[in-house]
Formats: sequence, C-alpha cells, structure tokens
Amino acid sequence: MFSINDVVMYGSNGICRISSIEKRNLTGNMVEYLILCPVYNDNNTFYIPADNGEALKKLQKICTRKEVDNLIRHIKDEKTEWIENDNVRKEEYSRIINSGNRHEIIKLINTLYLRRKELAANKKRLRTFDESLFDIAEKMIFEEFAYVLGIDRDDVGKYIQEHIT
Repeated sequence: MFSINDVVMYGSNGICRISSIEKRNLTGNMVEYLILCPVYNDNNTFYIPADNGEALKKLQKICTRKEVDNLIRHIKDEKTEWIENDNVRKEEYSRIINSGNRHEIIKLINTLYLRRKELAANKKRLRTFDESLFDIAEKMIFEEFAYVLGIDRDDVGKYIQEHIT
C-alpha cells in the first residue's frame, strides 16, 4: 500500500512524505503508524494508525505530471455551478474537499474564483466560509501541482493560466 519515502496528499493537510512506519504506544496499545512529514511545513508531523481505515482514506498517492497536465487542460471545459443556499453550499463544498477528488476540487476552485470575480465587479466579497474553502482547495491543488511540476507554489496559478489559454 504505502512505503517509506512515498509522497502522498494527506487530505487538506497537503503534501507529505512518509518518513517512517513504526510501532508506537501513543494510546496505551502498540499500534503501527505511518509517520508523515509535510513537504511544505516543517512544524507538523502526523501519526496515522495503519489499521485505521478512515484515516487511511485521507491518504492519496500524488498525481503524475501527465495527470496534472490533463487536469489543467480540462479546467476551461468545466461547467461551474453556484449553489445559492449557504448551508447546502457549505456542506457540498466541504464534501468535495474531504473527498480529495482533484477533478471536483478544481471545479470548486473555478466556481469560487468566478463567483469572487463576479462579486468584485459589484464591490462585494465572498462569504467568509466560501473564502476559507477556496483557500483550502487552492492550497491542496497548488501544493500537489507545485511538487509534481517542480515549481514554486506561487507559480502554479501562472502555470495553469499559461496552459489553459
């Protein structure tokens, strides 16, 4: 399944490297843990129980360059759909982020980006929770794309723009 030195996406926590797989007694029982070190943040370490299916669902192998380019190529073809009801929107957008489905997350980013642009034209702003979900989704995608493409996270937006126009 996963091995030491694999680079994975760990939910909304971003890109991590599996630094080791060790048995530890953190909860009163000896349990095997995957020890994750975030690639872009040296301040955290995550201990994922190897026998916890729910926690393991948050781990995904990162994309290949071909998959990144394919995702970018199809961004402009995505139909965006704004959900008017705040509660329904928050629930659906949170579900998308938690799913880790890159295609859906990119669609979400595009939807929020276009809505932000539309609101800005009327001197309005996204709701705080929309802005927060946008930031989380963008961080997830930009970190992964930056790692796969070997570029700085700050250059990912420019890279995407260059490849969809």
